[in-house]
Amino acid sequence: MEQAMLTNNVSMLARQHYFMGYFYDHYSNLPDSAFNNYKNSKNYFAALNDSLWVGKILLSMAIVQKDQNDFFGSKETVTEAITYLNGDEHRKEMVQCYNLLATNHRKLLNFEDALAYFQKALDLTDSAQDVLQFKNNLAVTYIDYGKYQKAVDILKDIIDDPSLNRTTTQYARVLDNLSYAKWLLDGRDETEALIKALTIRSQKNDRRGQISSYTHLGESNMKRNPDAAMAYFDTVINIARKIRMPRAETDALMFIMQLQPHNIGVRNRYIILKDSLEKEELMVKTQFAKYKYDDKQKQESILRLEKEKAEQTLLATRERSRKIMSYLGSITLLLGLSFAIYYFGQRTKRLKEETKTAKLVATLETEADMSRRLHDDFGAGLNQTMLMLQGDADKSKILDRLDGLYNQSRSFSREVNEVNTGPNFKEELSEMLRFRTPSQTNLIITGAKDMDWDSIQPLSKMVIYKILQELMINMGKHSNATLTTIGFKVSGNTLLVNYSDNGVGASKRELNSKNGLRNTEKRIQAIGGSITFDSDKGAGFNANMIVPV
Repeated sequence: MEQAMLTNNVSMLARQHYFMGYFYDHYSNLPDSAFNNYKNSKNYFAALNDSLWVGKILLSMAIVQKDQNDFFGSKETVTEAITYLNGDEHRKEMVQCYNLLATNHRKLLNFEDALAYFQKALDLTDSAQDVLQFKNNLAVTYIDYGKYQKAVDILKDIIDDPSLNRTTTQYARVLDNLSYAKWLLDGRDETEALIKALTIRSQKNDRRGQISSYTHLGESNMKRNPDAAMAYFDTVINIARKIRMPRAETDALMFIMQLQPHNIGVRNRYIILKDSLEKEELMVKTQFAKYKYDDKQKQESILRLEKEKAEQTLLATRERSRKIMSYLGSITLLLGLSFAIYYFGQRTKRLKEETKTAKLVATLETEADMSRRLHDDFGAGLNQTMLMLQGDADKSKILDRLDGLYNQSRSFSREVNEVNTGPNFKEELSEMLRFRTPSQTNLIITGAKDMDWDSIQPLSKMVIYKILQELMINMGKHSNATLTTIGFKVSGNTLLVNYSDNGVGASKRELNSKNGLRNTEKRIQAIGGSITFDSDKGAGFNANMIVPV
């Protein structure tokens, strides 16, 4: 993954995120992680214009939502998946989409829509096993709909099919549903057939199937044999707890409350468990919705930036000749003023402090680093632009080059400008942090609003500003972080500042080789504070500052 990100191999990133999502989905049972990785994979495949894989991954995302009982969200996602698939070329995926849509509608009690989509899946599939499965799903929908005779007719047709192996869990499922539908239709005793289905499921260790069988046995014996019904429902609860299926337990408790209406313990357990399930499902739905909303906002931002770039290119074409000389003059003047202001301002302030030697070393190292950046980054670009002018290069390319140099100089100017440590320091700090936050990164700041910044020494505020600026620059260039947090807290006569991101991190050797980080240590030591770094490759980055106030 790290190598793919470094080389920007979109195809590899798409597949690696898919495999990670599949692992979290099918092996680790982490639906949030599975959904998020599927989403990232979908975006990479979209960049490759691979509509089949976009549709397949949207289908996987919808299945994750359905399994977490987010039926509305699942319905929206699978509907989006269908727009990327072609019924003739992607028949297998379309069949799965229709089956999932039908299941969602059934769970939402939209029985007519569920029946229609199950029929679409039946009409499109060319698999004999799928036909049996979808017919069974169709019959179960009729049972939920209260149309028991239609369910019985369909299930009889399935159970008489010679291709149905009578020792499989599929046969047990059909037999169980048929017996249950017959009991609902005319109240006949179907205990023998239900137990036969249960026996097969027990032999195959089909725990979920056993829950269904015991539930149907309990429900059909509630009036005929209440004691037996209680035993069946108790078994449902035991199995549900073993395989962590709380919804099955709530269903059993609901039936037990009918058998024992005065049992307060059962009623309280039912209420507590149902409330817990509703809270958990709401939290999951909210999280899935947030992932999709954030992704939509990101894609809209990219499109908006592309549109703005196209408009700026058109405007630049019209004003090409005028901008060339004005950019050169503006950039040269801006760089000169910025460097002069920074150099003299920083030099004067540091020389006024008690620890003059340490502060001067920090200043000189900072200046050396900025000088190198001016020479290597901006100087090289400016020299190349001059060569392009002398060689009568295409004016559009020259203008694009100057645009880049201009934006580079603005970013550099923001970095080196004097910091306003007066009443507006909090706003200036917040603005810098927002400016340095990449579009794909979420920034969370805590404690800043409650700070009494007027009580902090101006020099301390300047050091805090510069160190956080250096950390944000490093994060934007190297970390690929999606979440960055910065916390402020006053403890006694010190201010504690914590920086953390979930990026790629850095090894101890890499930390020691970064000039910018060494400069931050000298800056904070010059005012009697300290800073510690904590990071490992692939494990994010943390920095903790202690600043005297």
